[in-house]
Amino acid sequence: MQFCEKCGTRLKFKQIKTEGRSFQGLACDNCGFYIRIEKVTGRSEGSSSNYIKILGDESKEIKTLPVATIECPKCGNSTAYWWLLQTRSGDEPPTQFYRCTNEKCGHTWRLYT
Repeated sequence: MQFCEKCGTRLKFKQIKTEGRSFQGLACDNCGFYIRIEKVTGRSEGSSSNYIKILGDESKEIKTLPVATIECPKCGNSTAYWWLLQTRSGDEPPTQFYRCTNEKCGHTWRLYT
């Protein structure tokens, strides 16, 4: 989250049209201040404080769930993401869910104890 340098209002992501050009950026609804967002695939030479640079597409590969060694009942893959969820009342233990790490499978199941 970023705030306007001029008035302190929260900036919103939007399509900005100025001087006959159109681009994506963060804009202030209050005073009109904006920061242009530029996609960069390589290393840039100069830097400007008025630009936000998105480097490559590596962020798509980030996985935030922990991984466990457990066999998928559908495809036999040996690893799966896991998480806990309170599906019943507070005095019952949480339910543990798994999702296969194989992108072609993606099967989700729960562990019954």
